[in-house]
Amino acid sequence: MSSTRESRHPLAAIGIAVLLAAGRGAVGATLPPARALGIPFYGTPGRYDAITDVPGVEVGQVTKIRGSGALKVGVGPVRTGVTVVLPRGGRSDAPVKAGFFDLNGNGEMTGQSYLQDFGVAYGPIGISNTNAIGQVYAGIMRWTSHRFGSAIWPVVTETWDGYLNDIEGFHVHPRDAIAAIERAHGGVVAQGDVGGGTGMICFGFKGGIGTASRLVTLHGRRYVVGVLVQCNTGLRDTLRIAGAPVGHVLANRWLPCYDPALAPPGKRPRCDSTRTGGLHRPDQGSIVIVVGTDVPLSSTQLNRVARRASMGLARLGSFSGNGSGDLIVSFSTAGVANDPDRTRPVVETEIANGDIDGVFQATVQATEEAITNALVAARTMTGIDGYTVYGLPHAELTRILGEYHRLAP
Repeated sequence: MSSTRESRHPLAAIGIAVLLAAGRGAVGATLPPARALGIPFYGTPGRYDAITDVPGVEVGQVTKIRGSGALKVGVGPVRTGVTVVLPRGGRSDAPVKAGFFDLNGNGEMTGQSYLQDFGVAYGPIGISNTNAIGQVYAGIMRWTSHRFGSAIWPVVTETWDGYLNDIEGFHVHPRDAIAAIERAHGGVVAQGDVGGGTGMICFGFKGGIGTASRLVTLHGRRYVVGVLVQCNTGLRDTLRIAGAPVGHVLANRWLPCYDPALAPPGKRPRCDSTRTGGLHRPDQGSIVIVVGTDVPLSSTQLNRVARRASMGLARLGSFSGNGSGDLIVSFSTAGVANDPDRTRPVVETEIANGDIDGVFQATVQATEEAITNALVAARTMTGIDGYTVYGLPHAELTRILGEYHRLAP
C-alpha cells in the first residue's frame, strides 16, 4: 500500500522522502526541526532526538493527501493518515509495562481496561483521526494475527482532522494501518504534517507529528526517555515557545482562512496577502502523547510518568480546554510485563521512587520539544473547501525569540 501525496508545494514530497530515507540509514545528519532554528531546550537528547532513541522502538507512518477544492464526502479532499509506534519493534508481540493519563477526556483511547487492571499494553500503538479508530484497530489486529498467529488488543487513539480532511468519508482503512506497521523503522522520524498528523492543527497553526528524546543517567547507567506527539490542540493566543509569548505576538496574523481560488461562495473569512484576515478557533482539537523509555519502571510509576507529560504540554501554554481530548500513554521496554495470561512468577524490576525525578524531568523536556517540533516541521496546508492553515512562520518565530533573548547562541 503506497500513500499518495499531492501538494501545492512541489518540494514537499521530496522532503518527506529524504527524511524517510535518513531514518533508515543516516546517522543523525540533520538537526531536529526546532533545534535547526536555534530554539533552546534543556536536557541532553539522544542520537536522533526521537522516540526511536529508546532501544527497539520503531515508528511507521502512512500519509494520505489527495484532491483539492469543494468537499465531496467520500471523495475528498483527503488530508489524513496513520502513525504507529512499535514499543518492541515488529519482531515481538510481547506486551510492555504501561501506564496512562486522561488529562481531558474529550477523545478516545482503546486498551484502557488492560492499562487499568494489568498495567500492560499490547503490540503497535496506533494514532489517526477520530473516525479511523476502528479501522486502525482492525488493521493492527489483522497484522498481529497474521504475524504471530493471534490478534492482540491494541492501544489506538485519535485527534480530529475535520477542518482540513473529509473525515466523514472514512478514507483510512485497515490496510493503511498494516502499511504503517510494515514501514516502521528506527532512526530519524518524519515530523510535521505526516502520518496521523497530516490534517491536524496546533495552536492555530499547522500541526501534526513531533518527537524528541532525553538521556537519563541512573547509578552510572544511561537510559532514554522518548516522546512522540500528535498535536491538534491549543489556542493561538496562549502559545509560548522557549518561554516567549509567540502566540500573543502573532494572535491576529496567520490565522486559518479560506483560499478564494478554491472556496465555495459564502465561505468566510477569505485569505488575503496581508495574512490578517483569518479566524480564531476554540481549543477543541486534542493531543496524543506517547512516552516510551527503557528505564525499568512499574505500571504505577508509568502512570506517574504519563501525568508529567502534561506538564510539558503546559509549557507551550495549553490549559487543556474543555473541547480537547488530551490523552497520554506511557510504556517501558525493560523487563517482562505481568500480563493476564502469564502463569509463571514475574520478578519485578523497577527503579526506586527516590530516583525517579530525572525521568520526570526528561519526560517534561522531551514533551515540550516534541510539540515544538510538530509546529516547526509542519507546512502550510489547504484542505476541504479551500480551508487553509498556515505553518508557523519561521522568520517571524526567530524574530520574536530574538527579541526575547531566547535563541541559542
